[in-house]
Amino acid sequence: MKRALNFNAGPAALPLSVLQEAEKNWLNYNGSGMAVMELSHRSKEYEAIHQQAQDLLRSILSIPDSYEILFIQGGASLQFSMVPMNLITEGKAGNYVLTGAFADKALQEAEKIGPTYVAASTKKENYRFIPNVNDIELSKDAAYLHITSNNTIFGTQWTQFPSNKEVPLIADMSSDILSKAINVEDFDLIYAGAQKNLGPSGVTVVMMNKKLLSNLNSSLPTMLNYNTFAKNNSLYNTPPTLAIYLLKLVLEWVEQEGGLPIIEKRNEEKAKILYDCMDESEGFYIGHAEKYCRSKMNVTFNLKDEEASKSFLQQAKEAGFIGLNGHRSVGGCRASIYNAVPVEHVEQLAHFMKAFKNNY
Repeated sequence: MKRALNFNAGPAALPLSVLQEAEKNWLNYNGSGMAVMELSHRSKEYEAIHQQAQDLLRSILSIPDSYEILFIQGGASLQFSMVPMNLITEGKAGNYVLTGAFADKALQEAEKIGPTYVAASTKKENYRFIPNVNDIELSKDAAYLHITSNNTIFGTQWTQFPSNKEVPLIADMSSDILSKAINVEDFDLIYAGAQKNLGPSGVTVVMMNKKLLSNLNSSLPTMLNYNTFAKNNSLYNTPPTLAIYLLKLVLEWVEQEGGLPIIEKRNEEKAKILYDCMDESEGFYIGHAEKYCRSKMNVTFNLKDEEASKSFLQQAKEAGFIGLNGHRSVGGCRASIYNAVPVEHVEQLAHFMKAFKNNY
């Protein structure tokens, strides 16, 4: 079978070896006579999967023991609500840095919960860049500062994070988690939907400083309280067992590839191939993001006019490239080059882009 040239923004490409391993165990996991999605989440077979996934995350990302690792459903979109529900207490306001559509959505959900404050924004500039950390101004009653580390729609990415520890720092890392090394202790809560770099859709990973757990809103419904997941090892209810199993396989793949140093180097190589292609096109391909904060996960660009863009996308589709349409809210083109996208596929895309330019 010929694999697609998959540049989807999410759900995104998964490593071929992960899919093959899952296929091998599809009907009979570990001699149980059952598929993973048939196992009881209380069984010893599934509990081993669950623990291995947590242990691998802790090892690969160097997550200290002072942090909980939680598996929650509902995607980042549920976290947009859970964060303010748990952390905006009386007399406090959630502070947000707006750098893209999902940061804006996080703010909109927080506004339904309690007081909010925009600490910095690039919305007026159509989210072309990330604000300087020195330009972030917290409100006096800040409960936390929320950022979105990578912006899939507009193709920008933080290269330096706020270091103000006066208030907890919260980060939505859905689209660049596991793409490079980070210092988890710089953050008090990190959340990430799995469907970009971690695995399939269905599970959201939350890494949370245990100190936060003692100050949460205790009047929340059970399934909206982080303590429910922390106290029950994310097994209070039935978790997305198949998604967590595939998450474990992806983490094993990261280890087999050489860990985050190798993954990060490869991601830099892939991004450079496409950005060099754009920069050398003499204005034929026009990047959306300012160069200093270009995303290494989502390469966004336009062509010189709408007719050229339509022709490019049509011919790319005919050539086998999947997922190159820009988000419906901004149009243009986008190549999402997450961890599992091979360098060879990126090279083929760059070759296609050069040929299209020369022939247009």
